[in-house]
Amino acid sequence: MRTDDEIYRIDQVWLGPPRATFPWRATYASYLTGFLIFIAVLFVQRRVGIHFDILPTAWALVITVALTRLISRKVNYEKGVVHLFEHFWFEVTGPRQRTVHRGGAVRNGHVRVRRELPRRPRADYRRDRRGGR
Repeated sequence: MRTDDEIYRIDQVWLGPPRATFPWRATYASYLTGFLIFIAVLFVQRRVGIHFDILPTAWALVITVALTRLISRKVNYEKGVVHLFEHFWFEVTGPRQRTVHRGGAVRNGHVRVRRELPRRPRADYRRDRRGGR
């Protein structure tokens, strides 16, 4: 849905060189985001131990395109890429409600405590040794 506002009708989109445009529309922010994601994916591949070759680089490009498209769906003129990452960071590091409860309504006044364990009769020991109960 296009907006009526003249200011927001201007898209910062680079379609490619004149008379040889790309078959997709991507904003400058998408290109920058994609470049940073591509570098991050290549870094992770190297840290995992995947060698630099044509196939892993192609998969890195596929992952980059998928992540860039996912991120670009959430970005608009009101909420930029930086705000999206800030929001994610605040959600991850924000304070959480405690789920572990300390203390409670447990009482131990009705529990009888003995200093020594009760002794079993000698006949019980003999029965246990023979396998009977």
